[in-house]
Amino acid sequence: MVKLNKIYTRTGDAGTTGLVDGSRVSKHDAVMQAVGDVDEANSALGLAIVALGESGHAAALCRIQNDLFDLGADIATPVGDTEPEWALRIVAEQVARLEREIDALNADLAPLDSFILPGGSAAAAAVHLARAVTRRAERSLVAAAQDRAINPQAQAYLNRLSDLLFVLARVVNADPALGGTGDVKWVPGASRQG
Repeated sequence: MVKLNKIYTRTGDAGTTGLVDGSRVSKHDAVMQAVGDVDEANSALGLAIVALGESGHAAALCRIQNDLFDLGADIATPVGDTEPEWALRIVAEQVARLEREIDALNADLAPLDSFILPGGSAAAAAVHLARAVTRRAERSLVAAAQDRAINPQAQAYLNRLSDLLFVLARVVNADPALGGTGDVKWVPGASRQG
């Protein structure tokens, strides 16, 4: 169980931070960039949850926020030949659950006939923002994986999560109860002529 009595420790004042196994890395290390981007994606999900209000979609995103804390712990725990018992790793079932949720959300949507703009209702725009930040977290994790072993399920989770958020934004824009009026379609070259 986590217990935080003191928020500042001064241990990071020299520009390093601790990983879960007690080792220290620079705060600009690629793995810490990925952890930070996952934290930012989690914060963007928090905004989407507020925008979604009391909908069932908000409850699903709350569960995903908890997963993202697990994911941050996974990234911050070095992968080794032998895994310690206490290592918290994203598992294939978490990725599969996202896939099932994507399929359920997508079942009643009309197929896309255009790219869509990240907007629409305030709630859909917040979900789109969370999607874009999640994509950045995925890119950061892929970059970190160039230098060290990373749990492949962690990468898969971020990839599926951004897909889920894309589909969820479409669902929200299709729901008048959530302020939706439909997808905002991209019109190529729309502003090229006066």
